[in-house]
Amino acid sequence: MPLKIVVVDPGEVTDDLVQDMMEILTSFCAHLYGRRSAREQGKRGIGKRAGRKGHWRPSSVKMNRAYRYELDPNVQQRILLAKHAGAARFAYNWGLARRIEFYQQTGKSTNAMEQHRELNRLKKTQFPWMYEVSKCAPQEALRDLDRAFRNFFRGLKEGRRTGYPRFKKKGRDDHFRLTGAIHVFDRAVQLPRLGRIRLKERPQVQGRILSATVSREADRWFVSLTVEAEIPEPVPIHGPACGIDVGLSHFATVAASDGSVVKIQAPKPLGRYLRILRRRQRQHSRRQQGANNRRKSALRLARLHRRIRNIRKDFLHKLSTHLAKTKRVIVVEDLNVAGLVQNQRLARHIADMGWGEFRRMLAYKAIWYGSQLLVANRYYPSSKTCSVCGHVLETLPLHVREWTCPACGTHHDRDMNAAKNLLDLAA
Repeated sequence: MPLKIVVVDPGEVTDDLVQDMMEILTSFCAHLYGRRSAREQGKRGIGKRAGRKGHWRPSSVKMNRAYRYELDPNVQQRILLAKHAGAARFAYNWGLARRIEFYQQTGKSTNAMEQHRELNRLKKTQFPWMYEVSKCAPQEALRDLDRAFRNFFRGLKEGRRTGYPRFKKKGRDDHFRLTGAIHVFDRAVQLPRLGRIRLKERPQVQGRILSATVSREADRWFVSLTVEAEIPEPVPIHGPACGIDVGLSHFATVAASDGSVVKIQAPKPLGRYLRILRRRQRQHSRRQQGANNRRKSALRLARLHRRIRNIRKDFLHKLSTHLAKTKRVIVVEDLNVAGLVQNQRLARHIADMGWGEFRRMLAYKAIWYGSQLLVANRYYPSSKTCSVCGHVLETLPLHVREWTCPACGTHHDRDMNAAKNLLDLAA
């Protein structure tokens, strides 16, 4: 009997079991044909090049990247987006409450698959409104909860400080993730159960789309498309090496191997808008609960927070991209930012800098552009060591910005001297 194959639109399928089977078959076929394609290319020698001593290595690498665009939804789409975010938030909080209750009763834990099955059994009777949204939103939320618990227990075993999963709140955690049939058009993106939503710019997505994460910031909606793409192997940078010392008076002091030392000013957006932020926070606290004026003041406050965040992120992206594209080796310090913000006098200023985000950006951009990132030991005395003779001071208080070496008599700027010592580690 011949096999009959029926091709249907994934958006027309409403049964959860059928959707699960379609996703499994789709991923299996992509995995199968991907392996066959790689095997055929290996036989023909495509995508490979000869190295020294007859070794072969691939000329491209597979990498997961994300493309983020702002959505331009209409009124009905905004309502549907909010419903998806609410369903994901409800599933996460429901799963967290069920885990806590299950552990108190039995002393055991559960996983995302078991909770998803239990939620599916309760949908028809207790949560019929969940059929209005895609099944991916609550399913991915339960997977996020499972990942949060794994990170928590792994942190306990390794002695790291990892927070216990907390309940999500409306207005603060408005996001969800979708998988399945996701397509990108000229100025639009098509998402499961949401249909085609306009974008405010033309997308330039390259690669196989894995998932789409939709999030809300104040009154704007954004979509982040995670793709698996083959990017060409980056050509090694032939520029100078550099050592980077971050600080509060200046964001960073960059000492390069060509002899140049540059101090880079920080935008400090939180300090710039702190007066306006405090005023809007006071106005918001005086509004009556549930009133329209309180919702309006909350929106104004969220817009200001978004502006502060965007200014900081724009500065960090531009600086990290410039360094990754022009410096052959980049040496940074392994700072304990979580411990530094415990200082109540410096916590706000340290958080305004974004040191942790800057190092995270340098890590993946160095891979993209062919530079090398080195992280110095957390206890390396870069500021107390003389960059000329190597003499190490016993103590150097934070308020001392300049000092003279007692061994060789060289006068040092604290930040420049630390950057030069970090540069020596690149040799």
